[in-house]
Amino acid sequence: MKLISWNVNGIRACVKKGFLTYFQETDADIFCIQETKLQAGQIELTLNGYHQYWNYATKKGYSGTAVFTKREPLSVVRGGVGNEQQEEEGRIITLEFDHFYLVNVYTPNSQRDLGRLSYRLEWEDSLKAYLVDLDKKKPVIVCGDMNVAHNEIDLKNSKSNRKNSGFTQEERDKMSLLLQSGFVDSFRYLYPDKEECYTWWSYMRDVRERNIGWRIDYFLVSKRIQNTIQEAQIHSHVLGSDHCPVVLYLKNGGGQ
Repeated sequence: MKLISWNVNGIRACVKKGFLTYFQETDADIFCIQETKLQAGQIELTLNGYHQYWNYATKKGYSGTAVFTKREPLSVVRGGVGNEQQEEEGRIITLEFDHFYLVNVYTPNSQRDLGRLSYRLEWEDSLKAYLVDLDKKKPVIVCGDMNVAHNEIDLKNSKSNRKNSGFTQEERDKMSLLLQSGFVDSFRYLYPDKEECYTWWSYMRDVRERNIGWRIDYFLVSKRIQNTIQEAQIHSHVLGSDHCPVVLYLKNGGGQ
């Protein structure tokens, strides 16, 4: 089974930059996107052979998630994490399949001045509780822009970013707690020491060309199905957003 996750930073803009070509060429079983930045009716994607599920933010042109899947899910839940304000931002969508749950998330950014850090940490607690509860029922695959570089190896300039959004100790600790609660970072499971593997780059001049980036987009899986992880890839060559797609291959369709 092939899964792809991509923060498209506005699906309408990304479509104009080659999204559909990449989508068709990769032929994923499940394709998840974050930061869709639109409302219902603002785009019509023709994705033959795929079921489409969207979770729109209430605020126009903001946040939002979607999942495109070849196999029809047993159920779909939009939201389910946190308070009413969090639900209004369209940051999570869960699809239940026969052997696993697929959870697509777009974690809140703490903002440059860390003004949203406390809100972010509340989200982390709610998300962990939600995922742990799902994991009691069947294995979970979590993907998306989780807005944190977990360890120093996951960003180019770790020393200068220690107190910056996405690399504060508080955010990194929340990721550690999530993993300790029964999940595995699929990329680091296969490549624990591989350096300069990033999924997001600033739009500042030459930053992406010089690969001054952060790895903040993930596929996490329940620890008990880690043996089904075949491959994890970062498609850093794919343009169209300030993030690039991440890819996960699982044996046995995610089943044990």
